[in-house]
Amino acid sequence: MFIEASLAGKWPDIMRAIAPQVSSVGLMFNPVTAPYARYYLEMFYPAAATLHIETIEAVVTSTADIESIMAKFSDAHAGLVVMPDTFLFANRKKIISLAERYRLPTIYPFQSFVAEGGLISYGADPIETFTGAATYADRILKGAKPNELPVQLPTKFYLALNLTTAKTLGISFPPSLLFTADEVTE
Repeated sequence: MFIEASLAGKWPDIMRAIAPQVSSVGLMFNPVTAPYARYYLEMFYPAAATLHIETIEAVVTSTADIESIMAKFSDAHAGLVVMPDTFLFANRKKIISLAERYRLPTIYPFQSFVAEGGLISYGADPIETFTGAATYADRILKGAKPNELPVQLPTKFYLALNLTTAKTLGISFPPSLLFTADEVTE
């Protein structure tokens, strides 16, 4: 799931840039399928506090929880961050649809959410991650012991924007995001 918690420190800045009126942000995760969510929360809390954004843990454990959580955040002063989580990835179509229905500015962890209609994603670059995995596989096949290889965290992050969804939600991306985006979908 491309676990790199430092990117969570950037999510509040992105939320403030796309929805300046937001005063609270829910971080959606399933503690069963994303036991590492605490790492993201530890990075998000202080970054959000500096921007005076209240952080709310939006814990979901079933598909029914997804809609009830999103309905709770459906006011003009709330946003949502979907954390890297296999359960949430499997339910991405429902999450994207509900975000649009509730007009909820939502940041996703993977570009695939944006390709399917999500507003914006910021996460580890999947190409770099898979290339790094291939390098490790090659080293192991050449005799390296896996337990002796260093852990490598992502060094490149990927920002994807969906202009069609932004228009539907009444959001204008600031020029700085448009300029730095790796991908802009229309």
